[in-house]
Amino acid sequence: MIDFTNLPTRKKSYGGANGNKLCVIINDQLYMLKLPSHAPKNINLSYANSCVSEYLGCHIFNMLGMKAQETILGNYVYNDVNRISVACKDFENNGYKLMDFASVKNQIIDSKSNGYGTDIKDIVETIEKQKIMDPIELSNHFWNMFVIDALIGNWDRHNGNWGFLYNQDTDDAYLAPIFDCGSCLFPQIDEEMIKKVLTDKKQLNARIYDFPTSAILLNGKRINYYSFIKSHEYVECDKAIERIKPLVNIDAICSLIEDIECVSDNHKTFLKLIINERYKALFF
Repeated sequence: MIDFTNLPTRKKSYGGANGNKLCVIINDQLYMLKLPSHAPKNINLSYANSCVSEYLGCHIFNMLGMKAQETILGNYVYNDVNRISVACKDFENNGYKLMDFASVKNQIIDSKSNGYGTDIKDIVETIEKQKIMDPIELSNHFWNMFVIDALIGNWDRHNGNWGFLYNQDTDDAYLAPIFDCGSCLFPQIDEEMIKKVLTDKKQLNARIYDFPTSAILLNGKRINYYSFIKSHEYVECDKAIERIKPLVNIDAICSLIEDIECVSDNHKTFLKLIINERYKALFF
C-alpha cells in the first residue's frame, strides 16, 4: 500500500463510468489512478470495493498467462477521507492508442448489430471476419478471457473494454493488455452479506451457479457462466477451459488475496472461497 495523494499529475484525462480518475506519475511512468466508485446496488457501502477487484482481477489474469494491465493498490486522501485506490499503468505509448473491439466490430459491414452489440454469435462472426490479426489467435484470446472472467465473476466485459493497441503512423496493431476488471469478485458486497455467504450454503451457491452473469448475450439474455460452459455448445470455449485449467494455482491466488493489507479477514476468506468454489464448478 503506497500513498498516492501527493503524486505529480499530468493533464491527460480518462473516460469510463466507474469512479473518478487522475493521471499520475509513478517511477517516471504514467498511471491512471482510479478512485473507488459509489455502490448504487448497496446503500450500506460508502464506496464499492472496485479498486481491490481491479487489482486482483488484473493480477489473476497475469498469473493465468494473459498479459494484463499492471495495477498497484494504495491510499488517496481527499477532504480528510482516505480512499483505497488503484493505479493502473497507462499502456498507450510510443504512438499506440487503444482501439476497442467495438470499433473493430463496426468495420464489419454486414454485422447484425453495432459495435457495442454483445450477442455471442455476432462477436464470434466479427472475430472470424476482422482483418486486424489472425482469427484463430484472436478467438483463443477472446475465449481465454471469457473463461477467466467466468472464474473471477466479471459481469461487465463488453466490447468497449478489450481490444487492440493501434499505431496510425505504421498501421500496426497488437492485442492490448487485459484491463477494466473492477466489476469482478463482487465489489459491492459488504461485511454483513459476507458473513451470510460464509454461513449459508444457499447464499454461496447463488454466487457460484447463478450470478454474476456475463455482459455477453445468448438469445437476447445475459449468459449464465456456469450453464453456458457446462452446455459445451461452443467447442472453442471448451478448448479454452482446457488451456486455462492447468495454469490455475489456487494456492497462489489465495496468497495474493491474503497479502492485501486493506481487506478484512472475513473478506479475504470470502474471496478465497469464491475463487476456489467457482474454479471447481466451472473447470471440472
